[in-house]
Amino acid sequence: MSSSTPVPPSPSVLLNTGVHMPLLGLGTYKLCGTDAVYQAVDAALDAGYRSFDSASVYRNEADLGRALKELLPKYGLSREDVFITSKLGPKDQGVNAMDGALHSLSQLDLGYIDLYLIHWPGTQGLDVADQRNPGNRAQSWVAMEELHTKGKLKAIGVSNYTPGHMKELMQSCKVPPALLQVEFHPRLCQTELRKVCVEHGVCFQAYSSLGRGELANDPVVTEVAQRYGRTPAQVLLRWAVQQDVPVLPKSSQSDRIKQNAEIFDFILSEGDMDKLTELDCGQRFCWDPSEVI
Repeated sequence: MSSSTPVPPSPSVLLNTGVHMPLLGLGTYKLCGTDAVYQAVDAALDAGYRSFDSASVYRNEADLGRALKELLPKYGLSREDVFITSKLGPKDQGVNAMDGALHSLSQLDLGYIDLYLIHWPGTQGLDVADQRNPGNRAQSWVAMEELHTKGKLKAIGVSNYTPGHMKELMQSCKVPPALLQVEFHPRLCQTELRKVCVEHGVCFQAYSSLGRGELANDPVVTEVAQRYGRTPAQVLLRWAVQQDVPVLPKSSQSDRIKQNAEIFDFILSEGDMDKLTELDCGQRFCWDPSEVI
């Protein structure tokens, strides 16, 4: 067991599959190398993280699976105690979706994946305006539905979908998406997307909560952080989870990983929540999926 005081797992949200998913997860984008992944997972488990987010394009699924298998016993945990997310790469969109998903299952080697997402609405090698994109998305979803029915993918969902992409999926799917993961922070509040998710019972999850670090220097964010005696990152993450939006902060530094988990022992006032939300200006720090047909 870890020598430090046990940390209670973070609060969770209920997915439409009837499964609870932690509000806090460790993002692993750009977390590469066996040692780096192992150290980050160790620090995260120690800090109370029970959710880990990967993707085929991150090229760290195998390292993540190995690290978890080695570290779970150290914390008295089993496979069922953690929630693992991975994603279908744009190169596998369409006809290669089944192979792509099976490859992720093989790389992680954890028996099943708790949540598997279509990473991007487009297809690698095709123009954003290519008329084959909608058909490829639909084909990917059918493959994921099949693996969901077999219990290999406990929940399925999408990432970087627009309201239009979401509505298209809702009209054709047999298994509704459990979750939509998109860029979300005070400067990009995604109001329309959140309404679509509420309407269809889809969990709305945030990535890039810190705006690739830039929002940590926003004067409004720093002013709120100083008032609560918290870091700007903690305030930005708290702003999301206080709206029941799950977050996936990423870091390779153990102290930062621990800090990012300390967001459930304070509450932002309604005024401060509004002040942060008023920063909304539609600014993206990541890719824009709105042009993908």
